[in-house]
Amino acid sequence: MFKEKRNSFDGKKYYEVSITGKQLLLNSFLNKDTAFTLEERREFKLNGLIPNVVETLDEQAVRVYGQYLKKETDIERNIFLTQLYDRNETLFFRLLQEHLVEMVPVFYTPTVGDVVQQFNQNFRRPRGLFISYPQMAQIEDILNNIPEAYDVSAVCVTDSEAILGIGDQGVGGIVISIAKLAMYTLCAGFHPTKVLPIVLDVGTNNKDLLQNPLYLGWRHERIRGEQYDDFIDAFVSALRKRFPNVYLHWEDFGRQTARKNLDRYKDEMCTFNDDMQGTAAVTLGAILAGLKVNGTKMSEQRVVIHGAGTAGCCIADQIVAAMMVDGLSEKEALSRMFLIDMNGMLHSNMDHLEYFQKKYAQPVEVYTDWDRVKGKIIQLSEVVKNVKPTILIGTSTQTGAFTEEIVKMMASYCDRPLIFPLSNPTSRCEALPSNLIEWTNGKVLVATGSPFQDVRYNGKVYPIGQCNNAFVFPGLGLGVVSSKATRVNNEMLVACAKVISECAQINRDPSLSLLPSLTDIFDVSYKIAYATSKAAQQTGVAPVTTEQEIHDNIHSNIWKTSYVKYTTKSAIDK
Repeated sequence: MFKEKRNSFDGKKYYEVSITGKQLLLNSFLNKDTAFTLEERREFKLNGLIPNVVETLDEQAVRVYGQYLKKETDIERNIFLTQLYDRNETLFFRLLQEHLVEMVPVFYTPTVGDVVQQFNQNFRRPRGLFISYPQMAQIEDILNNIPEAYDVSAVCVTDSEAILGIGDQGVGGIVISIAKLAMYTLCAGFHPTKVLPIVLDVGTNNKDLLQNPLYLGWRHERIRGEQYDDFIDAFVSALRKRFPNVYLHWEDFGRQTARKNLDRYKDEMCTFNDDMQGTAAVTLGAILAGLKVNGTKMSEQRVVIHGAGTAGCCIADQIVAAMMVDGLSEKEALSRMFLIDMNGMLHSNMDHLEYFQKKYAQPVEVYTDWDRVKGKIIQLSEVVKNVKPTILIGTSTQTGAFTEEIVKMMASYCDRPLIFPLSNPTSRCEALPSNLIEWTNGKVLVATGSPFQDVRYNGKVYPIGQCNNAFVFPGLGLGVVSSKATRVNNEMLVACAKVISECAQINRDPSLSLLPSLTDIFDVSYKIAYATSKAAQQTGVAPVTTEQEIHDNIHSNIWKTSYVKYTTKSAIDK
């Protein structure tokens, strides 16, 4: 289809392209629309297939932005952007780069959750791979359908069981994989042909989908147990055979499978779970930035996490690691961590705990003398009352869980409490930033999981930082691929968190947010790519190189949103 080449005289990049005419116009990566030169139009049989005028990429971007502005809802805007992506990828990424803050919430979170729910009604054109359980014996053949020109280095895969805060969405989860990988390109410069979105269609327990005549997935209840494990193993084995050095990003797997899948393969290949590790890294980065403001140490914190699933526990893991770096033993760090699930605070008398929750179960003697209602589950309000946490994090998807009473209680003993309602989408967050600021008289240091507008309170403006995993996973992926890392380890994730804290806006101005600005995300991603490359080398999971080679390798993997010259092999031969 195409090969990337370099001119032997000036070193400029060009593509040797083997398709012509309509076929070329229908290839979303190679299509330039009206930007094909007159020479290219003759050479590739495009004369008469597009208007006569030759435009620049910038001129095209002006036109499509005008079209975008005419859309009235975020869903309509998302559909417009998706159609542009499916027609001309270079123009799509140029448009989003120029209007990053405006368009990322439309193409990515939070709008993507609504788009997933409407996938079956709004389906237009497939992108990525759809691999269903009945196709288990054909997975290798399916992966071989990817053209050789697409040298995939990063895959984002989901089984759609836990999409954002909206749960099981069946085959519609492909939209999440697509959006995530678009962010890899937009924020870190991943080449669009080197990423592959995949949905593993293992059925769905969503009755609305199963009863929907337009549903496009496998109409079957979700497979579980050995059947599921065998299917995942068949997929991973086939993927590694087709792309031996691939970086595998797991996305939106369920509570029973997310941690299990990661733990099963993390020592065999380079793999990463964004909901767990990405969320943990960006959250720790925001915490470290907050501690600079209130002048306290990691080892001094008391932490309550409301939501003890895979994300909550992975955040806890990262915080414990940071406390240990600050001088605590693991036992001491764990004694400062209080996690709550649907059955209340985790404690040693519980018999339903997941294996990854058990170390966070507090001994009975810790809470025996607490001021609480005896004989019932230990509620969030009781934990806050007795523990007096300095950090409160929400990953529960329980709307309004951080009540006025709880927040005011924290503010009564903590001068600058850190409160992070991280649940997505916006409708599921534990508290609104405006309420947190009002209830604490502006003392709170807040970060959220979804984007929120600035809050005005008592004549001051409070920017709300979003713990957006996009500050982590694009740069981490770029670092992994550029350094040829064979694993993603904890040291690399800590390196991500440190970069985020160093790039936080609050470092420049104490009235700003705990996170970097989205407008700086490409710079943040580059710094993370460098930091993770360095950490990978220092921990022995990547070949050791010079400092300059680290930078050179990163730059060589960054794709620029510009059109390059096309030529045919026959033209070269002449």
